[in-house]
Amino acid sequence: MRIKPSKKEYQGEEVTIVWQAHKCIHSEKCWRNLEDVFRYGKKPWVDPNGASGEKIRQQIEQCPSGALSYIGQELKSEEEEGDLKATLVANGPILIKGSINFMHPDGSTSLEKNPVICRCGASANKPFCDGSHKKVGFQS
Repeated sequence: MRIKPSKKEYQGEEVTIVWQAHKCIHSEKCWRNLEDVFRYGKKPWVDPNGASGEKIRQQIEQCPSGALSYIGQELKSEEEEGDLKATLVANGPILIKGSINFMHPDGSTSLEKNPVICRCGASANKPFCDGSHKKVGFQS
């Protein structure tokens, strides 16, 4: 079952933050490191004026799944076009650097940039990771 892609923008004075919930793997890097902007458990959970634009941009660039981005953010890639790099995260997903064209069981296709692939089998958003590896205690 594939979760329908969604995108929400939070416009601030210095930066507009883009949130794509369907890509999130719940690494917690955002709210653990910049809690005045990414406010876990609060609504709205993003305050784009909670820190300087530079601090927000730096934190967003740490997001391993690409669920967080900002308007004007360029994708950085050290690889040649067409090259893919896969990183196995200890007790977690596979991080892909590059673009993959997926053909889904219903016949639809999607081009995914830097997808995060489930390894534990528990994701409700297969083949993509949704952070379920933490709930099921996946060990690798």
